[in-house]
Amino acid sequence: MLLFERTDIQGAFLIKPQRIEDERGYFARTWSRDEFAERNLETRLLQCSVSFNKISGTLRGMHYQAEPYGEVKLVRCTRGSIYDVILDLRPESDTFGRWQAFELSTENGFMLYIPRLVAHGFQTLEDASEVFYQISEVYVPKAARGVRYDDPTFAIKWPLEIACI
Repeated sequence: MLLFERTDIQGAFLIKPQRIEDERGYFARTWSRDEFAERNLETRLLQCSVSFNKISGTLRGMHYQAEPYGEVKLVRCTRGSIYDVILDLRPESDTFGRWQAFELSTENGFMLYIPRLVAHGFQTLEDASEVFYQISEVYVPKAARGVRYDDPTFAIKWPLEIACI
């Protein structure tokens, strides 16, 4: 079972897998088409990607794909920990221009559901951090977009000194 928590960004969810623990460790479901469909969330996942980051303080983002190639992402940290940031760039959204951050780690197992046209970025909090993405669309280079991580319009606060971009 997955626990879906609404975030401050319209349509985004922090998802907490429910771990079944015993002396061996734990087991947890990380994806259920039915559980996503029950909440009217995207269930079509066409691509998976991974980002490995050697050093703490590495920053990636803020990325998104323009329409008609807008992509929904389901992101989790499979090794280490990250400060994960989403930024709403949808003009019609009640949360347009707002950002929110979450700590995702192997320890907590949390995932972030990111709607179309919500920019995504993260900063690694540990060396050798790895991020796994499940994505609703294939990557289209001509649709790739981004905003600066330090754009004063959004004033995103990063927890560490930037070691690498």
